[in-house]
Amino acid sequence: MGFAKYTLLGACFLAGIMMTGCSDAQSGGKAQEGSEAVAAFTQGKALNASFTDSRVSGMKGVAENEQLRLFVEEATGAIAVLHKRTGEVWYSNPLERSSDKLAAGVNKDLLSSQLKLDFYNSFGQINSINTFTDSVNYKQIKFEAIKGGVSVSYQFGTAQKTAEDLPKLLSVARFKELSGKLDKAGQRALKIAYTENEDQSAYERNDSALNGLQLERALAAIEKAGYTEEDLKKDMAELHFTQEKPAPRIFQAKMNYTLDDDSLVVHVPVDGIRYPAEYPVNMISVLSFFGAGGAGDKGSLFVPDGAGALIHFNNGKTQYPAYQQFVYGADQTMDRTENAAREQAVRLPVFGVIRENRAFLGIIEEGASVATINADIAGRLNGYNYVYPSFYVVNKGEVTLDANGQQRSLPKFQEQPMKSDYKVRYAFLSGEEASYTGMARYYQRYLEKSGGLPKPAAGEEPGDVPFYLQLVGGITKKKHFVGIPYKSLEPLTTWEQAQIIVSEMQKRDIANIKLRYAGWFNDGLDHKVPDAIKVDGEIGGSKGMRNFIAFAKDKGVSFYPDVALLVANSGSDFDQNKEASRTLRDVPAELYPLDLALNRRDRQKSPSYVISPRVVPDYVESTLEGLRDYQAGGIALRDMADSLSSEYREGKQIDRTESEGISKAALTRIREENERVMASGGNAYALPYLTDITNAPLASSRFKLEDEEIPFYPMVVRGHVDYAGAPYNLSSFTNEKQVVLKSLEYGANVYFEWIYEPNYKVKDTEFNQLYAVNYGLWIDKAADIYREINQVLKPVQGKRIIGHEKLDEGVFKTVYENGYYVIVNYNRVSVTADGKTIEAESYVAGGEHT
Repeated sequence: MGFAKYTLLGACFLAGIMMTGCSDAQSGGKAQEGSEAVAAFTQGKALNASFTDSRVSGMKGVAENEQLRLFVEEATGAIAVLHKRTGEVWYSNPLERSSDKLAAGVNKDLLSSQLKLDFYNSFGQINSINTFTDSVNYKQIKFEAIKGGVSVSYQFGTAQKTAEDLPKLLSVARFKELSGKLDKAGQRALKIAYTENEDQSAYERNDSALNGLQLERALAAIEKAGYTEEDLKKDMAELHFTQEKPAPRIFQAKMNYTLDDDSLVVHVPVDGIRYPAEYPVNMISVLSFFGAGGAGDKGSLFVPDGAGALIHFNNGKTQYPAYQQFVYGADQTMDRTENAAREQAVRLPVFGVIRENRAFLGIIEEGASVATINADIAGRLNGYNYVYPSFYVVNKGEVTLDANGQQRSLPKFQEQPMKSDYKVRYAFLSGEEASYTGMARYYQRYLEKSGGLPKPAAGEEPGDVPFYLQLVGGITKKKHFVGIPYKSLEPLTTWEQAQIIVSEMQKRDIANIKLRYAGWFNDGLDHKVPDAIKVDGEIGGSKGMRNFIAFAKDKGVSFYPDVALLVANSGSDFDQNKEASRTLRDVPAELYPLDLALNRRDRQKSPSYVISPRVVPDYVESTLEGLRDYQAGGIALRDMADSLSSEYREGKQIDRTESEGISKAALTRIREENERVMASGGNAYALPYLTDITNAPLASSRFKLEDEEIPFYPMVVRGHVDYAGAPYNLSSFTNEKQVVLKSLEYGANVYFEWIYEPNYKVKDTEFNQLYAVNYGLWIDKAADIYREINQVLKPVQGKRIIGHEKLDEGVFKTVYENGYYVIVNYNRVSVTADGKTIEAESYVAGGEHT
């Protein structure tokens, strides 16, 4: 039965031909249509073993370097990596998987799979295939030697008919009608294939009985009884179910494995992912069980949740959801979440497994911006603890059609697959390096070598630690004149008032002030798009800004004017129809403000819009041009290092991987013109261009599945970029002792957000989040906090963290590259640890720091 015989439901399912966005992608994964039918799979030649090793029995050695050996098992597609020095072996699939008593059905098969593909049908429903069930079982897998490794090609599925070719439901009348057309053997086959469902007054397909000979007999009976497409349509309408016209679902994918120094590099080329046009691939999951730990193993899964977190093997928390987070947070063009996200974002595209005396760190080298990190423990779906990445290939939205007063939603898919391959590096660590601190040190060295971090300032003596301060200039506020509402700019901190605040800070010995000034141009904090820069007159205008810059330079204050470049507020300077990103529903991507009381988006208020990546470079240039004459020396980026969004405008798609490239080019331009660049968030792709990060992740989301919070992010960036967490006066911390301890443990700096005017000035505005920001209420406490943190961290200002460990419950030790250490005790009682007594909610510091 040839594949070409099936025309894949026309070109794209009848009802959705204009809406579903099916296309033969010229770049990236390819949709197969008509003339591009997949030929019968041809087996390749067996691989010649370059070597064998008794420690990896039954597998062929295909590649090696000074540190590693790579093995494959041709029958199953499994691979293994032997670490030569330690003799440790890492397997793509658990060795004892066949005896797993918990996994069943597809979950059992997945333990033997290397790649899983999730795809949509024409109704927008998700289905899955994997390399074991749908490729290995059909002997549709072949290997080819490549430089430094091996390439594996898979074909998924066959053109053979399955139970899916039978209608899901038959009405009672239809069942009797068909039975009446069959002999006794045909009637018996139909009775086995269908079970009466009295609740639905219908006969339901009995999938569990439809295997082998019984399936063949049932298919023959339906065909002999003359069941037609028209009959299926009538049954779907009468019984209210949907079912696709059967068509072969044949997919292809390729995985390349190569050894590189101390790592295995796994590469899935996007142009090797081929799929029927009506079944676009939504997501691929890569090596889901690489290095998985069994129920009898000890170890932890490392996940990049915020600052970082560990999930201990077999922690028994199966009542809580599995771990899953987008790398770099949700795409705001796709995000339809109404509730405010309370979770920390994933800033670094990494994950890993820590075992006794060995570990691996996974680094996503390509496709990070469309990646999701997944992790789970033994006891839920199977007997293993595992962590792995998955990657989006084609996203889906929905379009609502209104015909004759009836609404119907149809799926709409992005026009082309992602324009990025998917590549993951698995770096193998042993001994003392087999820990989360070893992983962080490895990743830091990896970024240093690859230009992923700015070079540290050479030869500088440690000085005072930074005090980060955000001042808010002006906000828009609703006012009334003779009963008529209008909006005006409410000044909260003028340039002159900012000078007063700085002077008051310096009187209290607050040094190394890094001042971020938001709400200074184009109508305040939620400024209009920066197609031109006009300093707001209400806070002192251009003259006031120049005076402040001169004042700041004279006082040794670093100044960072704040600008948003990825989000626009509605206004005369922004045309959302032309310049906002379009969602897959073909409407501008809107962002509604948060209602703090309800923790939900407030759709009664005016939305902001996601700026299309296409116009971001123009806004960057106009911003740089507008700032150039002021010679501020720095700039603060509100969103450029914090979020990534797509553009689904018809014919002008920009996927998230392309959007990342646009952001990196913009950051390059910004850094070229600014000695100092501060940014909020600090996603990995932005790190090379930054000198300072605010709102850096200093905590995990504390998902129930997680067991420990770790300072992975600080350990990676410290010594290269200065950072602080959220402003203390707007954070969840209610105890200043705890925030001091967190800063000392994580090597973080002080950060406050202030205004000069009283707090009531922001009441009944759209800026209620600024509820505790009057500087006068905080400046003395801030000076005390800064004095304490500066005294402890001044000896290690600009130094890397090389060690971190949990000494006891609530007691942690951080070690810096110059030998200096800090031990913090979060408990409300004193403890003795590491030979020292640490008072309640206090710390000790010491060690060499030359």
